[in-house]
Amino acid sequence: MAGKTAVKAGGKSRQKAQERKEEEQLPQSLPPVLAAALVFVAAGAVLMLEILAVRLLAPYVGLTLETTTSIIGAALAGIAIGAALGGRLADRTDTRRLVVLLLIGGGALALLIVPFVHWLGPGARGDGNLAALGVTLIALVPAATVLSAVSPAVAHLQLHELRASGTVVGSLSGWATAGALLGTFGTGFLLVPLVPVTTAVLLIGAALILVGLALGLWTQYFSPLAAAGAVIALLVLGAWSGGIDTPCDAETKYHCIQLEAEPPRPDGYALILDDIHHSYVDLDDPTFLNYDYVRWIAHAIDGVTKGADPVDAVFVGGGGFTLPRWLLATHPGSRARVLEVDEELVEFDEERLGLEATEGLEIDLGDGRIGMLDVPEDSAEVVVTDAFGNLSVPWHLATVEWAEEVKRVLTPGGLYALNVIDLGSLDLLRAEAATLLDSFEHVRMVTFGRDEAALGGNAVLLASDRPIPDRALLDDEASTALTEDSVEYFAVDADVLRDDYAPADQLLTTP
Repeated sequence: MAGKTAVKAGGKSRQKAQERKEEEQLPQSLPPVLAAALVFVAAGAVLMLEILAVRLLAPYVGLTLETTTSIIGAALAGIAIGAALGGRLADRTDTRRLVVLLLIGGGALALLIVPFVHWLGPGARGDGNLAALGVTLIALVPAATVLSAVSPAVAHLQLHELRASGTVVGSLSGWATAGALLGTFGTGFLLVPLVPVTTAVLLIGAALILVGLALGLWTQYFSPLAAAGAVIALLVLGAWSGGIDTPCDAETKYHCIQLEAEPPRPDGYALILDDIHHSYVDLDDPTFLNYDYVRWIAHAIDGVTKGADPVDAVFVGGGGFTLPRWLLATHPGSRARVLEVDEELVEFDEERLGLEATEGLEIDLGDGRIGMLDVPEDSAEVVVTDAFGNLSVPWHLATVEWAEEVKRVLTPGGLYALNVIDLGSLDLLRAEAATLLDSFEHVRMVTFGRDEAALGGNAVLLASDRPIPDRALLDDEASTALTEDSVEYFAVDADVLRDDYAPADQLLTTP
């Protein structure tokens, strides 16, 4: 018996010795606070870059459901690939060195997102959702993959005892999720309003590289001289990335704004929001209307009012405030209430397009659907919605429920004018016509001239509970006016859009 006991004791001793030997071969773990901070920063950076990518791509591919879906999918793909690769690499390399390289590499790839988007973005214009997805995959996935490999690598460093593995993995996962949450909320509520999107991306990349360099110095993988050289390289890369031309004259939370001098007026300027010429403003003559669809709406307003009598109107979407300024100039004493979501766009209009606080002009900042709730019942003779783009549609301003809210605000017999941009099969335009027919007794439409109508483009739907007179519809060589019967026939097979079913982005045919 004594011999057997000695054998067992010897076996346990050898086992403990083997365990000690394996522990000695494991890389030294990081202090728990540092490990938590690293996964917090890496996961937060991925979500920040994901949100910022939406704004970076918008000037080229618009803000559509498909664009947003592509960016979210690309980020998730990077997270999944990074988690798998990070774990495998951690099992096969010096994990401390790996974490350092992942942070520096992820930061460098983040710095390259800006030039990648600005190089590839122009080629994606007009090429549909696949082009948007391609640009997103090239620009975002590499950085997301490398940064997402940090968490499993750090977990490998900390897992030195099997009995504590659940605690270690759970804690690091919690800190990574916390970083992702802070990155999400911090970007949307703080970072984007404070700095331009390109600057924000460059700051994130630079911060990641600096964290990696600091960790490399602390772990003695870098000498101070090597770290100084890396900082110089970072400054050069950051300056080069920041020097890439951006198409924006200004960036807001919602738009990339461009302002271009444009004929036919010497003081005429086109306001371009993301991908579309949204407004034309003549700084010296607010009565000049350059775009056809704007003239159609103005003609309709004149056609349902008496001469130059004052008009109470609500405009959903400000843009360059072309129509509100026209109304106040041509119908003295009018009141124009403008619902505009982008406060920085209004400030841009004031600084660059001569928008001034004048009697009769009221600007309500916020989402149009929410802002309309504060407009009194039966208070407007005219409501104009001009918030649709040619690549994206605010679907909540396209439904029956929205139309009913417009009816609540309109006086009896008031006019609702809706600008829609659609091409090809015109499925969105048909659905919008069907939706207004579901809410209003009378619906008519003005679109491009007979030779161009089949190509699509802008169309203005006019709706009211009283017959819309012919004089309200501009019908000449450059435009075509449809009768009520023609509109009903045009929309006969279209679905009515409702809050619980409004696939506006899918119905829209993009250029």
